[in-house]
Amino acid sequence: MSTTDLFSKYTLGDIELKNRIIMAPMTRCRAIGNIPNELIATYYEQRAGAGLIITEGTSPSPNGLGYCRIPGLFNDAQVEGWKLTTEAVHAKGGKIFVQFMHSGRIGHSLNLPAGATLVAPSAVQAAGQIWTDQEGMKDFDIPKALSSDELKQTINEYEHAAVLAIKAGFDGVELHGANGYLLEQFISPVSNQRADEYGGSIENRCRFVLEVVDKVVAAIGADKTSIRLSPFGVASDMPHYPEIEETYTYLAEQLNIRGILYIHLVDHSAMGAPEVPFSIKNTIHQKFKNTLILTGGYNLESAESDLKSGYTDLVGFGRQFINNPDLVTRFINNWPLSEKLDFDTFYSAGEQGFTDYPAYSK
Repeated sequence: MSTTDLFSKYTLGDIELKNRIIMAPMTRCRAIGNIPNELIATYYEQRAGAGLIITEGTSPSPNGLGYCRIPGLFNDAQVEGWKLTTEAVHAKGGKIFVQFMHSGRIGHSLNLPAGATLVAPSAVQAAGQIWTDQEGMKDFDIPKALSSDELKQTINEYEHAAVLAIKAGFDGVELHGANGYLLEQFISPVSNQRADEYGGSIENRCRFVLEVVDKVVAAIGADKTSIRLSPFGVASDMPHYPEIEETYTYLAEQLNIRGILYIHLVDHSAMGAPEVPFSIKNTIHQKFKNTLILTGGYNLESAESDLKSGYTDLVGFGRQFINNPDLVTRFINNWPLSEKLDFDTFYSAGEQGFTDYPAYSK
């Protein structure tokens, strides 16, 4: 393959992407009151050169708003707020999926709206701390184990959010089954200690995820439904367990049966986490017949190499999009990437470190 293949069009279901470069989801914490705003719309509009944008994690439920200032998509105000973004991106010829991230046990009550509760498969507290605007860093709260009725209601919340996503103008949804959030909390026997049909065996631990997928598919179609996974990931206190490969092999087979649009595999080894073994990436690629996106530590050369090898269909880029809003144009023209990256403003509330990174100028 030549360099142009990274920039060639790609048919994703019934969506035509203008290139194979994906803007990966990144938490940015600018949604004041958990409602997307004009600032967020500007941020995504600036980056609409990507073949597909996947938004920051967006909660389908008040209970999933574990972090400060993350957006939701469960009420009309949030629908109207997200329309600002989808209309701006579409006006630039881009495509955009919303990522549904229910934080589960990763959160603190100070970050939740009134009436919401930190919930999880089991009442197992995650190790670590989280920022709260009111009191700074706090230990993760002990979550409430979902009752059978609450579990069903949580699944229905994903369905409702998916319907609202289409109403808000999104081209599809990505379910966040990675990074130690609610869906992965059900998958892992470390965080899932249930004794009912949602705990114990691999099939039981994957049941919640697959029921969420089934509900979303029924609501908006398999061609608009996708999922992000991080086998062997350790984010948000997800220790390894012996049957990881067997678990994700089963999950890939079940997702293939359902015919969802893509699986998005993330490897955080470039940021110091253990590397996701090639064996499980390859197994998932073989078991799942639709599109595969790989994200994690890519540059232009390694992305081209993995596309050429058939190792992946699309390539996700994360941090490069923060300080290079025109990342695709820089790649096309072999312009240097910006080295300026202000870590202190990654999760702050304003435009600094968000929409003020400039496009390339000679």
